Amino acid sequence: MRALFKFLSLHIFLSNVCCYIHGFQHQIINTNSNGKASLRKTINQRYSKVIAINRNVPKPHVLYGGFFDDFGNFMKRFTTKATASHILIKGGAEAENKLEDLKVEIGDSPVKFAEAAAAYSECPSASSGGNLGEFGPGAMVQEFDQVVFNNEIGVVHGPIKTQFGYHLIFINDRTE
Repeated sequence: MRALFKFLSLHIFLSNVCCYIHGFQHQIINTNSNGKASLRKTINQRYSKVIAINRNVPKPHVLYGGFFDDFGNFMKRFTTKATASHILIKGGAEAENKLEDLKVEIGDSPVKFAEAAAAYSECPSASSGGNLGEFGPGAMVQEFDQVVFNNEIGVVHGPIKTQFGYHLIFINDRTE
């Protein structure tokens, strides 16, 4: 909603500027037949008004107010991708303790991670070594996304608690 309001404000502002410039060009053409002195005087008068107006107009970065930042973040959903694997164990403190022990065993080895996922994970992805394939931001639960799209690649992260249980996450790759 905020982005739409900013866009409409920008549109109205640009429409007013275009109308003002059009009137300025029209006056210059009309005064052109009066001679150079009259033309110079008209330009100076109009130009001083433009300066006065520009002092009251917010700078472009203030006017857009993050509209393009919001748009850029929106577009990242389509361009940012990651591939990750995980080990899911459902439950409470026992699950978290088990994953902490597994993390020490695995280290940062992708081969050991895949073997542990096949042996211990309670997710259907266990049959493929916990591999979740390629996905973009918003495809997984928020806690999972935070780790995958912000943390170091090639390292085991976790245990991470989500609504499904506790996870160890291995980020294989990420493109932006």
